[in-house]
Amino acid sequence: MAKGITSDRHPASLSNEGQARVRSWQEFKRLVAEKKPVSIVFILEQNGFSAEKELTILRVIMLHDKRYYIFIDSPKGEALRETGIPLHRDKKGTRFLDEDEVKKHLKAEFEHEKLEVYSFWTA
Repeated sequence: MAKGITSDRHPASLSNEGQARVRSWQEFKRLVAEKKPVSIVFILEQNGFSAEKELTILRVIMLHDKRYYIFIDSPKGEALRETGIPLHRDKKGTRFLDEDEVKKHLKAEFEHEKLEVYSFWTA
């Protein structure tokens, strides 16, 4: 298994099925360039159980050869830690990600790969 990737499948498995968590944004981008998927999907998740009461995280998923490659980005300051996508605040001060802005950012990141970018909720 490549550095920066963890897998949920048993080492003895001959199948390529399952999921692999990608630990860095750079590694996820490298995998997209290498595996050339037709599309990626993103999910804006709400995590109300976090110690910091942070609500929004970004999950980006690529399917290749019966395996899901998953990258998770969380806030640091006023933007996401690795992708740098800015967070916004609603009238109550709760931070959130704008779905259209995330989609635009991901399309720009992968413009050379010419892949489609879908929100899980609008796909």
